[in-house]
Amino acid sequence: MDDLAQFKQTFFSECEELLGDLEGHLMALQAGEGDNGTLNAVFRAIHSIKGGAGAFGFERLVAFAHIFETVLDLMRDGRLEPTPDSVLLVLHCADILSDLVKAAQNGTELSPGHENDGRKSLIDLAASIGVDADPNAADAALAALDAQLAGGGGLDDEPEPVVAAAPEPEPEAAPVAPAKAPLLKYVVKFEPRDALYQRANEPLILIRELRELGGFLAKADAEAVPSLDQIQPEGAYIKWEFEIETDRGEQAIRDVFEFVLDDCLLEVTCLNPPAPTAAAKPAAEPPKAAAAEAPKAEAPKAEAAPAVAPAAAPKTEAPKPAAAAPKAEAGGGGGGETKAARSIRVDLDRVDKLVNMVGELVITHAMIAQQTEHLHADQHPELANGLAELSHHIRDLQESVMAMRAQPVKSVFARLPRLVRELAMMTNKKIRLDMSGENTEIDKTVIEQLGDPLTHMIRNSCDHGIETPDDRTAAGKPPEGVIHVSADQRGGRIVIEITDDGRGINREKVMKKAIEKKLVAPDAVLSNEEIDNLIFLPGFSTADTVSNISGRGVGMDVVRQNIQSLGGRVHIQSRPGQGSSFILTLPLTLAVLDGMVLKVGVQSYILPLANIVESLRPEKDQINVVANQSELLRIRGEYVPLVYLHRIFKVPKGIDDPTKALVIIVEMEDSSKMGLVVDEIIGQQQVVIKSLEENFDPIRGVGAATILGNGRVSLILDVAGIKHIAEHESQQRPPRLAAPAA
Repeated sequence: MDDLAQFKQTFFSECEELLGDLEGHLMALQAGEGDNGTLNAVFRAIHSIKGGAGAFGFERLVAFAHIFETVLDLMRDGRLEPTPDSVLLVLHCADILSDLVKAAQNGTELSPGHENDGRKSLIDLAASIGVDADPNAADAALAALDAQLAGGGGLDDEPEPVVAAAPEPEPEAAPVAPAKAPLLKYVVKFEPRDALYQRANEPLILIRELRELGGFLAKADAEAVPSLDQIQPEGAYIKWEFEIETDRGEQAIRDVFEFVLDDCLLEVTCLNPPAPTAAAKPAAEPPKAAAAEAPKAEAPKAEAAPAVAPAAAPKTEAPKPAAAAPKAEAGGGGGGETKAARSIRVDLDRVDKLVNMVGELVITHAMIAQQTEHLHADQHPELANGLAELSHHIRDLQESVMAMRAQPVKSVFARLPRLVRELAMMTNKKIRLDMSGENTEIDKTVIEQLGDPLTHMIRNSCDHGIETPDDRTAAGKPPEGVIHVSADQRGGRIVIEITDDGRGINREKVMKKAIEKKLVAPDAVLSNEEIDNLIFLPGFSTADTVSNISGRGVGMDVVRQNIQSLGGRVHIQSRPGQGSSFILTLPLTLAVLDGMVLKVGVQSYILPLANIVESLRPEKDQINVVANQSELLRIRGEYVPLVYLHRIFKVPKGIDDPTKALVIIVEMEDSSKMGLVVDEIIGQQQVVIKSLEENFDPIRGVGAATILGNGRVSLILDVAGIKHIAEHESQQRPPRLAAPAA
C-alpha cells in the first residue's frame, strides 16, 4: 500500500469515528440536552471531515460540508436557534454527509443531486437571518465585477490599503478575568496560501475558532491585495496577526489550524512563557538572547510588528512544553496531547496477522507439550515448570492480542436512539429507549455485522411490539412504551437483549398467517416456542399492510442468518400482554473457539461447545426406527433424530451401533435438536480458527479448520450444515417394508 492509500485509509477511519461522535452529539441536541459545547463539537467534526476531504480532492464532499459548517457556525454563534426543525435538518444533512463519505471511500458516485435537497434547506435556513451560505454567490459576484471591468466601469485601479479585523471585531480585546493559573499571551501569524482557498477552507471560520480560546484581537494585513482587474477568485492576498490571552496552551492554538497546516504559514509565539523551575533555568536562558537578536533576523520584513519576535519562536518551542506542561493540563490544553501520545492507529490487517501468529504459537506449544507427555515431571522438573510458565504466558499474550481487536458495542448502540425516535414519530407512538452495557467489548468483526440485526429487531419492537398510547392506556399501561437494550459478557460469550413492554407475540395470529402462507400444515400442533420461532421464516410477516417500516416479510430471517454466520444464537421470550425479549448470544471473538474434540473412525473433529446440550450412551430401547430407515432417540419424552458422522463424511471404521458409541445432543438456532453419533470424546480444547474459504469453496457441514497439538488438521463442524445433509440423505432413502421391534 502506497503512502497516499495509507493516508486515505487513516482519513476514512477518522471519518467513521467523527460521524459516530456526531450522531451522539446530535441526539443530545434533539433531546434538548445539548449546549454550546455540543454545537462546537458538531462543528469541529464537520470541519475536520471537510479539511481531510479537501486534502484528497473529494470536491463534492467538500462543497456540501462547507455549507453545512457555515450553518453550524451560525448556530454556535447564537445567530441561529437550534430549534427542533433545524436540528432535524442537521440530522438529515449528517446522513447525507455520511453517504458522501462512504461514496468517496468506495470510489463510487452518488446519484446526481443526492445532496441537493439538504443543500437547499441549509442555504434557506441561513438566508432566513440574512446570511448567504451559497458558495456560488461569491463566484457570481466576481463574475459581475469582471463584467464591469470589461465594460470600463469606474473602479479605481489602485485601492487604498485595507486593514481588517475579525469578522465580528471588537475595538480592543475583551479583558479576561484572571484564572487560577496565569494566562499566557500569544502572538499568532497566519498567512494562507492559494491552496487553502482552493480546498474550500474559510479563514474566517478559523478565526472564530481562535476567538473562543480567550481574549482576542485580530489584525489583517491587506497590502498585497491587487487591483480588482488582477484579483483571482482563489488567490490568497490577506495575512493575519492575532493576539490571544488563554490558559489553553499552544497546542490548542495549533489544533485550530490542524487541517490547513500544509496550506499556510503559521507562527505561534508566547510572549510570557511560564517561569522555569530552578532545574530548567539554564535551558530557558537562550530564548532571551534569541529574542534580542530577533530584529536582525526579521530585517527584510519591514511590516513586522516590533512586539513580536518570530525568530525566537523556533528556539522557544523546545523548552516551552516541558515548562508549560502542568499548566496546560490544568487548562485543558495539555490533556489532548497526553491522550494522543497514549494511543496509536494500527491497520486491522496487522492486528489480524498478529492474532494468527499468536495462534501458531499456541499450536506449537501444544505440539511440544504432547511430545513431552511421556516424560515424568519429577524427573524433569525444570522442563515441566518451564512448559507450565510458557503456557501461562501464551494464554496472557493470546488474551491481550484478542483485546486489541475488541471494541465497545457503544458504536452500534449509538445509532439506536435516533432510529427509535424516527420510528416513534412515524407510528405516532411514545417510545423511550433505555440502554445499558454500552462499554461491553466484542470483536470488531462481530461489531461490524451487528448493526443490521439490531436495527431489524428495534423496528420489529417499535412496529409490532409497542402499542399506541390509547391502547396502552386501555390495557392499564403508561402511555409511553419502553425498549431496553443491554449487553453483558457471560463467560466466553456476549449476550445482547432487546426487551420491550409491548403486547407480546400474538401466537394465534402468527399461526394463522403461517397456515395462510403454507409455512406449516393446517393440522400442525406446535409449542409456544415453535410458534414464536415462525417469525424467523423467510417471507413471514404478520403486518396487514405493507409500509416503509414492515410488511414485506424480510427482516427477522435476516437477523437469524446474520447471527448464525457469526456463530451465535437468537432466542425469543414472549409474554402476551407484557412484552417480548430477543436474546442474542454471540462469541467474544471469531479467532478462537471453545470446542469438544471428537473421534469418529480414524478422524478427529471439533464440535463447538455452544451447540452442545448433553452427551450420553443410549440404551437399546431408546432407539426407534421410522419408515425411511432413520433412527430416533427417545429422551425424556422427546424424539431426536440420530445422525452418524462417519456416514456423513464417509469416514471408515466408524461405530454403527449407537449403544456402543456416544450420542451428543446438539441444538440448532431454530431450537430443534439432533443427536450426533461419535466413537468417543477426546476432551475439551480451545482451538485457533483457520478459515477454509480462502483456499477452498464452502464445504457443507464444515465451518472452519484448526491444527491440533499432534500437528494434525481437524475440521470444525457446522451443525446446521450437517442437519441439511442428513435431511437430504433421509429423503433419498427408500422406505423400509417393516421396522424391527424395538
